[in-house]
Amino acid sequence: MKQAKGYFGRRKNVWTVAKNAVEKAMLYAYRDRRNKKRNFRSLWITRINAGARMHGMSYSQFMGKVKSNGIELNRKVLADLAMNHPDAFKAIVDRVK
Repeated sequence: MKQAKGYFGRRKNVWTVAKNAVEKAMLYAYRDRRNKKRNFRSLWITRINAGARMHGMSYSQFMGKVKSNGIELNRKVLADLAMNHPDAFKAIVDRVK
């Protein structure tokens, strides 16, 4: 019942309804902890692709050259550079070209 605190209607004070609502909420929480990782990776790829295309490369070309040149930056860092530090991202693109 403590976990159903804040729910609306019978979900907060009827045992069987609250139990079912909390179990369903736990399933959604478990599933979405994994989906969040998926969504962030997709966002990072989109940002890197936009930054790379501004410099005449596609995402796949850029990432292939980053790996072959031994640059050890992950997608999260590359996406941050592409969005917030375009000069640093341009330096990376120039290095891998």
